[in-house]
Amino acid sequence: MSIPTRADALALLNELITKESLKKHSLCVESVMRHYARMAGEDEEVWGIAGLIHDLDYEKYPDQHCYITVGLLRERNWPEEYINAVLSHAWGICTDQAPTTRLEKTLYTVDELAGFVVACVLVRPSKSINDLEAPSVMKKWRQKDFAATVDRTVVERGAQLLGSTVEEITKEVILALRGDAKELGLAGT
Repeated sequence: MSIPTRADALALLNELITKESLKKHSLCVESVMRHYARMAGEDEEVWGIAGLIHDLDYEKYPDQHCYITVGLLRERNWPEEYINAVLSHAWGICTDQAPTTRLEKTLYTVDELAGFVVACVLVRPSKSINDLEAPSVMKKWRQKDFAATVDRTVVERGAQLLGSTVEEITKEVILALRGDAKELGLAGT
């Protein structure tokens, strides 16, 4: 394969994922990854594609999460950069591959946090990311029964890897999602 494009990633996403919520999650993570790439002066396309493909196998193969995607990407001759991003985003959960690059550390950190921020949006009366602020998210963060499936230790460890705090990263996740709010269904009612 030549250099993968967003269209290639979207084709895989639509081929392998049927649940709209998981597709939306992947699109949200893509949005956040693109935002971070711009901030870091990195390749926005590469970072966005990594966000799109990180959970390709999660719906159908949760017990083999990451490994089915890695096999698929290898079969199609995708660059190792994507394979390593997929493996390291689940470090300590279902893989032993620690994130080492800035892209990998960012994906590891924002995957769970993007889902958490979206959960915060969905319980707001406005259903909008546009009036959500980080302190509101952090209040929910401390409520362990809210979005209980989100592994907060992963986000906290990721923030340390990035030399930041959960609150600072939350601010950036909110900004990223605001930029694509309409397309992501987060603009409100």
